[in-house]
Amino acid sequence: MTKKIMIVDDDPAITKYLETLFKDNGFDTCIADDGKQAMDVFLDQQPDLITLDLEMPEEWGPRFFRKISKKGYTTPVIVISGLSGRTHSIPKAEAFFAKPFKADEVLAKVKAVLGV
Repeated sequence: MTKKIMIVDDDPAITKYLETLFKDNGFDTCIADDGKQAMDVFLDQQPDLITLDLEMPEEWGPRFFRKISKKGYTTPVIVISGLSGRTHSIPKAEAFFAKPFKADEVLAKVKAVLGV
């Protein structure tokens, strides 16, 4: 069964890049442009992993993460953000990557977290 990765980021260049990276490596993807839209996509798509930007319009990544955590979901999250305090934003995140990031490092971490 193919693993699905949800990409949450307001930068279309980043979402397209990650979508291509993941699809080229055998993953399914779904995308949300901000933390507010992310909840609907998350509930509809039930991804196996989330890559999450922190600073977005409408609703920030940490608030989205708190909402899914309060509902009991334990979907792993990898933070990809340009914010300097990213490592303190979501303590339960599997990893933190600064923008710009190295694709091979992100992909290696995604594979490790998903066990593929």
